[in-house]
Amino acid sequence: MALPTYASKLERIWRWIFLAVCTLILLFLIAPILVITPLSFSSEPFFTYPLPGLSLRWYIDFFTSDRWQIAVMNSIIVAVSSTVLSTFLGTLAALGLSRTKLPFRGAIMSLLISPMVVPIVITAVGMYFFYATIGLANTYLGLILAHSALATPFVVITVTATLTGFDQSLIRAAASLGASGTRTFFKVTLPLILPGVTSGALFAFVTSWDEVVVALFLASPEQRTLPRQMFSGIREQISPTITAAATLLICLSIFLLLSVELLRRRAERLRGIRS
Repeated sequence: MALPTYASKLERIWRWIFLAVCTLILLFLIAPILVITPLSFSSEPFFTYPLPGLSLRWYIDFFTSDRWQIAVMNSIIVAVSSTVLSTFLGTLAALGLSRTKLPFRGAIMSLLISPMVVPIVITAVGMYFFYATIGLANTYLGLILAHSALATPFVVITVTATLTGFDQSLIRAAASLGASGTRTFFKVTLPLILPGVTSGALFAFVTSWDEVVVALFLASPEQRTLPRQMFSGIREQISPTITAAATLLICLSIFLLLSVELLRRRAERLRGIRS
């Protein structure tokens, strides 16, 4: 945002200093990415600069190796399933919390977003002992339910934020015209909050796809996800294939972040915030 024309010289100097500090912090944060990505194209199985040569052998190994492909398929199964479940539950919870006369609204909201506050190690240990008791440890269902519990708060927050600017008179107008509650939801409410629901689903997918601590406690070798495979690879045998997997995950994260930003702008246009 540009400074007004009447800004003093000191204010302009401070603005440039502020931009320089922010740029340095950003470079510090993305420095690991700038290091990892070139290493994924190295032609030799060791991490050195300058690169001895360029090759796609580690990407080929990633897409042809059974252990990596099994890990990718497990991640897709768990992430998609937990995204669908957490989006459904989170949207219902946000719709309920949007009612102003709901008793104990603050307490319920705090309980729903508690997985974001509690350290992930404590959550993973608690889930492990609970699942071991009921027989869900080392199962796909247990892992999906655990990831859904971690991802649901993101859906609740994004959908609740979307419902903040929702005009409740539209629901009353639909009801006055004879529309049922279900028809009103699918024809009026859902189209208006769809950007928030989709954004929450994307955050839920990323949360599940990137989760490793819970997978270490709950997943068996047959349910090994991609983050767990990368973690195990770093501990047991460091291979440049990990850099190729990390680079692909970085590209996926950038794509999802751009999608979230586009959805945010669309939501603002629907609410009349931006022309």
